[in-house]
Amino acid sequence: MIRHQDLSSSTQKRINIGLAYRSTERGATLIVVLLFLVLIMLAGAIAVRQSTTDLKVATSDQINTVLLQSADSANQKLEMMVNGGANSEGYRDVTSATGALGHFLLFEDNKTNEFIYCFNPRTQRYLTKVATVRAPAGGYVDGLNNGVCNYANASGYTSARQAVMTQMSIALTPPSNDATPFKHVVIGKEIEDRTSKKYQFDIRATSALPAYSEPKVGSDKCFEQTSISANVASGKKSLNECLLAASTPSKMLYEQADVANLSSSTECIPFGRGGQAGCVLASSP
Repeated sequence: MIRHQDLSSSTQKRINIGLAYRSTERGATLIVVLLFLVLIMLAGAIAVRQSTTDLKVATSDQINTVLLQSADSANQKLEMMVNGGANSEGYRDVTSATGALGHFLLFEDNKTNEFIYCFNPRTQRYLTKVATVRAPAGGYVDGLNNGVCNYANASGYTSARQAVMTQMSIALTPPSNDATPFKHVVIGKEIEDRTSKKYQFDIRATSALPAYSEPKVGSDKCFEQTSISANVASGKKSLNECLLAASTPSKMLYEQADVANLSSSTECIPFGRGGQAGCVLASSP
């Protein structure tokens, strides 16, 4: 007699166990894949953020270089005009009675003023008619207010690209209690002679990029403010502070310059006749 054993129940259990195992295995794989996707997304986000940071650093460095070059260019132009030949147009302009330096050199009453002009390398006329002369207490001297940089005017920028704007501020260095005696006198000159006096100037060149942020805080336009901290009125800001508050990229270069008449001498032979040109001793009768 042949027996038939019913294996359907045990087979069904094995099948169910196998299906449950495969189902669990597929869920773990899905979780691992999702974890990898999350890691990839995090790596991508970090890479994008790093590249953005690098771009900002590079842009900041470029802006700083452009502003530094513009401010330094304004200083160099003024220095070239002062050190140029006495017959050159630039020298005559800057040292004339209405010039950027002559305003102080020739008039004692102007020693506390601030001479302001908007630097434009396409012109060399640095005269009071295109400048702003501020009094230390505020206000404009003789109504002279044509030197403030206007960021809405293309002629106020240093180039046709209308990117950088540079404003110059010139003032005599305030007297110091620790100053060396006769420091203001040129060596080899008579103290009574007006041309013997040596002047020290504070020169501030401020460059900014108005395109990044309007140089204005409330109703106060930054370029209309003084560059000298000691002359800032109560409740106001200096030019540098205003640009910082307006988030306008800017840089100020400050330097002190000595301006004096230089004299030259010719060595003469103390007997007979001198052999040097321009140094001939009178002959004995």
